[in-house]
Amino acid sequence: MNILIVGSGAREHAIAAALHRSPQQPHIFCCGTSLNPGISQMTYHYWTGDITDVAAVTKMAKEWQIDLAIIGPEAPLEKGLADALWQNAIPTVGPKRALAQIETSKSFARDLMQKYDIPGLPRYRKFQELNGIPAFLAELGEGQYVVKANGLMGGKGVKVAGDHLHSFAEAISYCKEILAQGQEVVIEEKLVGQEFSFMCFSDGKQAVPMPIVQDHKRAFVNDEGPNTGGMGSYSDANHSLPFLSADDVQQAWQINEAVLRALSTELQDKYIGILYGSFIATHQGVYVIEFNARLGDPEALNVLTILTSDFVTICQAMVTGSLSADQVTFANQATVCKYAVPQGYPDDPIKDAVICIEAVKNKSRLYLASVNAVDGKIHATGSRTAAYVGVADSISMAEEIAEVEVRGIDGPLFHRDDIGTDRLIQRRIDDMRRLRGA
Repeated sequence: MNILIVGSGAREHAIAAALHRSPQQPHIFCCGTSLNPGISQMTYHYWTGDITDVAAVTKMAKEWQIDLAIIGPEAPLEKGLADALWQNAIPTVGPKRALAQIETSKSFARDLMQKYDIPGLPRYRKFQELNGIPAFLAELGEGQYVVKANGLMGGKGVKVAGDHLHSFAEAISYCKEILAQGQEVVIEEKLVGQEFSFMCFSDGKQAVPMPIVQDHKRAFVNDEGPNTGGMGSYSDANHSLPFLSADDVQQAWQINEAVLRALSTELQDKYIGILYGSFIATHQGVYVIEFNARLGDPEALNVLTILTSDFVTICQAMVTGSLSADQVTFANQATVCKYAVPQGYPDDPIKDAVICIEAVKNKSRLYLASVNAVDGKIHATGSRTAAYVGVADSISMAEEIAEVEVRGIDGPLFHRDDIGTDRLIQRRIDDMRRLRGA
């Protein structure tokens, strides 16, 4: 069986590794933006180029006689790559363009939740011009708003009052910036609580959950510094998180299922692929921050590393509409993922530095990200470089493994050494207790 992976980051490295473990022994192919040696050592053919060039990727898929495609990042989904592959009789894990709007258009996602009366919707309004923005900011109150660009901005299009915006003037200035780029502005009430990622597999009728993960967006220790694509993440052995109640998990799962039903009804098409709800547990219940139409990065690394069932079978079931819960099993173990990133990341990262991974002992849980292999050397290209996933019976033990191994990635890099530590997790638990008490 010939399987194509679109994308060449750590998420796609984790996808390749999960496919490679399959007893079906598929032939793996990749279309990536750069040459990731972690992926290339598992592939039959590897093409580098613009993965949002739908015609070029489709041409490669036909030449390689691909039986099934898996789209990693969001940008090719927005360009309609899944539509083109299906039109060429190549079943694809990843929703078609209209369905992918659940991620690619924040206003579409909010309007869908409102139309279908789906819980977890914060107060929001969308704007195509400055008119009305100052009044809505004032209505929400000083420090009580979030400003978002409607479309894709590579994880950098959201600014939160108090964290990034310190006055109405700054908020209005950021709105002008978004509008100047031809984007719609979405303004929402600020939610206070603990964020978590709840991903699921979907065949268009049935959804099957994955372990819940918490990502860490801020660049520096103690959740300080600018937002990033994600500095690391952890999951617990019971597939929940230490600060979540069973009711929180149930609420989030029901929202995921309701959104999949609403998408199917609204667009009269099947949502095939991954739905990833980004949630926040507050003292008033669970709210939706946003949805993504693909596996999260780093969250994919946590869940795919402990996937014990056959990933090829799961992908086949998604595209044939035969997905069932018994096809999906994960080890009852905790995971901690830590990203090594270039010095200066995210604002002014060092680019093209050579890194060395020789000191990493268990390379099967090392995932290469924004790298390019040139003449046998691994070059860090300027975004997140490589991630290591520690796996153990407890978060604490998994963190110790991840910390030792991520330090084995040599180069002008840094990582957050607090992700998954007892101290940081206890802080999350205490914060949530205080909120619920309030």
